[in-house]
Amino acid sequence: MNLRNIKYTLILCSAVTLTSCASQKAATPVKTPASKPKPDLPPKPVAAVPPADETFRTVLPEIRREFRGAWIASVANINWPSRNNLPVDRQKAEAIAMLDMLRDNNFNAVIFQARPSADALYTSNLEPWSYFLTGQTGAAPYPNYDPLQFWTEEAHKRGLELHVWLNPYRAHHSNGGSPNSLSMVNKLSDIVIRLKNGMYWFDPADPKTQGHVSNVVKDIVKRYDIDAIHFDDYFYPYATYNKGADFPDNKTWSAYVSSGGTLSRADWRRDNVNKFVERIYKEIHAEKNYVKFGISPFGIWKPGYPAGITGSSQYDELYADAKLWLNKGWVDYFSPQLYWPIESKGQPFEALLRWWKSENTMNRHLWPGLNTVEIRSSDRPTEIKNQIEVSRQVLGSDAGEVHWSIAGLTKNASMLPVLKNGPYQEKALVPKSPWIKTVPLQTPSLFINNNGSSVQVSWSTKNIKDVFQWVLFTRYNGAWETEILTLDQLSKEIPKMKDGKILNAVAVKAVDRLGNESDYTAKMLK
Repeated sequence: MNLRNIKYTLILCSAVTLTSCASQKAATPVKTPASKPKPDLPPKPVAAVPPADETFRTVLPEIRREFRGAWIASVANINWPSRNNLPVDRQKAEAIAMLDMLRDNNFNAVIFQARPSADALYTSNLEPWSYFLTGQTGAAPYPNYDPLQFWTEEAHKRGLELHVWLNPYRAHHSNGGSPNSLSMVNKLSDIVIRLKNGMYWFDPADPKTQGHVSNVVKDIVKRYDIDAIHFDDYFYPYATYNKGADFPDNKTWSAYVSSGGTLSRADWRRDNVNKFVERIYKEIHAEKNYVKFGISPFGIWKPGYPAGITGSSQYDELYADAKLWLNKGWVDYFSPQLYWPIESKGQPFEALLRWWKSENTMNRHLWPGLNTVEIRSSDRPTEIKNQIEVSRQVLGSDAGEVHWSIAGLTKNASMLPVLKNGPYQEKALVPKSPWIKTVPLQTPSLFINNNGSSVQVSWSTKNIKDVFQWVLFTRYNGAWETEILTLDQLSKEIPKMKDGKILNAVAVKAVDRLGNESDYTAKMLK
């Protein structure tokens, strides 16, 4: 017998022995208590089967993208609050009315002036409460609240971005009452200059000015959940502010020359502003990478650019080399104030917009400012609508515009209907900012429950803190429809039939605060 046969015999014997033991065990009687009859138990609940439980891949429609913003000015109580002694509850009511109007008419951003002239419409340890908020520089609102925090939270609830607009160099406005002991005019008197029209200006060349404004910007970015910092067109002041006289910066100019400086006075002034703009851009992104930096310069860089353009030169009067900032990419978006009609002979809208586009070598956002309040046109709403259409043709998928100001929307009865029934008929996401690196959003989960004639759709994601909005897609008879929803909306009831068409699929995406979309989850309905 070979080794293989010996192994087989041993295994067979072991199996017989085990079987025999098992039979003897089974034959031994075991006493057990009499079992009670079991009552009839109800069947275990079975989870309701949703009308769709399988995901699938498909091609979803592109989501419309366009920046649609409006300036809200607090200086001289132009827009908000309507008076400088308005009770807090009225301040809040006015703000809510403006934000509701923007949401209901498919805007997606508000540019709120939180620092009109070295003062604060927010809680600050660096500058005093604004005269335009309470009627007294340094006096807090009563009952106390933080207007910037309020505006930010209420804007985000409505799916609107909140951009903090501040003027870097204006130290006191002539409509802001007499500077008191709390005013920066007196607290930083060594770097403030009084102009002949009653305005006070920080000297842009003084390192102390640059450091102070830098600290103000960083403080706002650090403490508030904002989406952008925004500068307007005031750098060195317009010549009319000083009745045509040169800006009185002899102190810093003399110090520059004494230290061996070789630039001309004009180039030196421009260099001061250039370095400051670059510094602010870098400091904002170092604090919070996702907070954008935007500037709204005067619409003309220099007369003759492009050919045929006439008017003031910001390069020579404001010492603002705005073209350089755009060329260098020191901004995330640029809103040149193109406040003239399409057919203006010296300042045609489209020619100026195309010139600025040609200078946008770093492909930043270019969203022109429109003079919705007082553009010289016999039919202002139609002129503004046409400018939006021209902007779309010139800028393509990165189109957008900012309206000066919200008063042009609220005080002209026909303006909003023309926009809502025309170019702003659908909601839009803001264009993406691909040069700002972010962590991709996770794909949301999608749940569907049958409610008879409708389905209840809900969704969630693990990283909801990074989500700003949702996009819900519904497909009826093969045709997709798109809806942009606010962050707090996590479910929606959807009819199974609409206009005689059957709902057969649903999908959802998350969108972050820079307009980046997650991957989608889509489910079929059976």
